[in-house]
Amino acid sequence: MDIFHINETQTLLNPEDYAQLVKTGGFLWLDATHDEVCANPEEWRNLVEQISGTQIYDLHLKDVRNQSHPSYFDATQDYEMVVFRKLTLAEEPAEVKNGSKRKMPAALNKLATTPVAFLLMENVLVTVRPTQSRTVELARQRLLDYKFKGESATTHGGRLPSSPEELMLRLLNAMVDQYLELRHPLTQQLDRWQHALLDPRRPFNNWMALLDSRVELRKLDNLCEEQHDAMQELRDHIVDNHDGNSRAKDLLLVRINDVMEHISRVLNHARRLEASLESAVQIHFAAMAHRTSEIMRTLTVITALFMPLTLITGIFGMNFEVMPLLKHASGFWITMSAMAVIVVLLLIYFRSQRYLEDQASRRRE
Repeated sequence: MDIFHINETQTLLNPEDYAQLVKTGGFLWLDATHDEVCANPEEWRNLVEQISGTQIYDLHLKDVRNQSHPSYFDATQDYEMVVFRKLTLAEEPAEVKNGSKRKMPAALNKLATTPVAFLLMENVLVTVRPTQSRTVELARQRLLDYKFKGESATTHGGRLPSSPEELMLRLLNAMVDQYLELRHPLTQQLDRWQHALLDPRRPFNNWMALLDSRVELRKLDNLCEEQHDAMQELRDHIVDNHDGNSRAKDLLLVRINDVMEHISRVLNHARRLEASLESAVQIHFAAMAHRTSEIMRTLTVITALFMPLTLITGIFGMNFEVMPLLKHASGFWITMSAMAVIVVLLLIYFRSQRYLEDQASRRRE
């Protein structure tokens, strides 16, 4: 576990006199990984209590180690806890992990998530994150770079965070931005699905992958709802219990509202994609039904044209000795001419009733 001391001018990594530094100003950030906590939970909890003076409850310690925990917020008299599920890049495509030949969209393969736990204590922020976390690593690097670059350096917001709450909200905002980055590839993937569904030259047969994509979009929808609910509870808690000055409180509320607005944008985009995908499927089946109707109409017209001809050939196929035109020298040609006239008259009738419409005329209309 790494210990950061953050004040207005610099960030120190693993200082030996962190307790004395907190008394002079600033706050501590205790950054641990899931592997470190799960290796020895009691030892980690005792270390956090030694540094912060606050003991973590058993249920919350269990929540910190739970890799499948949803996003949520909880508060006690001693600290507040936020669990937020962040994006993590999948090591293998979904179809390889499942042993299936279904081809999942590349953008949806990135929807693997992992929880990050935040514990807000007095002048201390504790984070428990996965070992590989690009968001947290970038935040750590920015904080440390500020120390070396002095006043000319800039971090998020142009300054160092002034409180554990502000640092947590900056991290949360960076995590939500990862979801915003998915909007463009997801939209491109949806466009490819729509073209494949509506392409008349190639029948669409990748239905299982399409179903899996819809399931992943539904998971993203539920994930964003959980995140939004957790942030809403955090906002309500700050409104009801924050005892700092009004400016610091307003700043925290602005940052929380910004995080919630980003989550809402991802949520609305996921719902639009799901609705568009559903509409494309419906249009596909409507187009297939229309094409089937066109084929059946053509077959019906052909059947209607040949029905009187079949009747005539059936009549002349009877084994009667005396029949009109049977032994007439021009009987064959008279019969064939009558059959041709019948076909022409039927075509004219079908045309007048708009049973036959060529595609060129439909395009002009």
